[in-house]
Amino acid sequence: MGDIAGSRQAIARFSASSPVFVCVISHTATSEIPGLTVAGANPGMVKFTSPADAEFLHYGRCRCIPVVPATPDGKPTPALITRAALQAASIPLLVVDSGAKVKPAVPAISFGTSPGGNIAKEDAMPVEEVERALAYGRTLGAQLARASDLVVVGESIPGGTTTALAVLGALGVDGRFKVSSSMPDNPHELKNRVVASAYARAGKPDNPIEAVARYGDPMMPAVAGIAAGAIDEGGRVMLAGGTQMAAVLAIMKKIGTPLGRACIGTTCYVAGDRSADLAGLVRAVARVPVLACDLHLGESAKPGLQAFAGGFVKEGVGAGGASIAAMLKARIDGEKMRKAIEREYEASIERRPAT
Repeated sequence: MGDIAGSRQAIARFSASSPVFVCVISHTATSEIPGLTVAGANPGMVKFTSPADAEFLHYGRCRCIPVVPATPDGKPTPALITRAALQAASIPLLVVDSGAKVKPAVPAISFGTSPGGNIAKEDAMPVEEVERALAYGRTLGAQLARASDLVVVGESIPGGTTTALAVLGALGVDGRFKVSSSMPDNPHELKNRVVASAYARAGKPDNPIEAVARYGDPMMPAVAGIAAGAIDEGGRVMLAGGTQMAAVLAIMKKIGTPLGRACIGTTCYVAGDRSADLAGLVRAVARVPVLACDLHLGESAKPGLQAFAGGFVKEGVGAGGASIAAMLKARIDGEKMRKAIEREYEASIERRPAT
């Protein structure tokens, strides 16, 4: 399809008639470092971002906060795109709580994982919690692969590109100046300083479990486990996200997961981000296809949606992967997806009464 970038072979390999979408919600105290993220109307709201995203996916509104998650200047969560995609193609949704600081008011599978620590000052999580999230993920991923022909796994965790940078470096991949950002002005220098502080605190283990425990976040082992379990069961996996998913791939490779049935699905706004290098990061890990969808949001009349094409937010909550799965399953193009996203924007934001 013309609105999905990637080789024809890769697009055909990951087409599906019965995909399932999994959203892993998590929190890392690293996100509370000023200047790292705009995922939240203010720093005190960051902890509500991932549970509110999960609620929005289910209900088209949030329960833990009275408004749709947004940047400080009001640009909406990419969950709006994800919800429109899932609705357009009738793709089932499952939420996994792996370390959310605030629990969502939705049906969710809990991995019993604590929120992640600030990696500049402390370990991200205990080793036993990393191992549990991987094990629970494998079990869940295997079940999903039996029920679906494509497991699409996305995430909602503010600050996740910084922890991804740290884990990539610990596993031998130089991600400096290559990870993406929710902001047009990518704060690379700040991210590099945070990661340098983390390495000075605890060294650089090559072991993937130790690397995640020291420098990662609770999302990573959960997503890696789900994907590994699905692949072990003979299923196909689309990691729905941006440069964070390069870190997940690196973890999967280190734990011995064959990556031939995995791909990354993202938006063209991340794939074309000149302040990052998703394709280069993925190549440094493995030869895994990267698919990117053009949702034509730059052509939208809605300023909040135009912002995605202007470098704000760009991706998140599995927006790109969910859109690709919807486009392939329902045989709809980027223009039709844009119209579906605009309808969701009108229903959830423009017509939603103020509270």
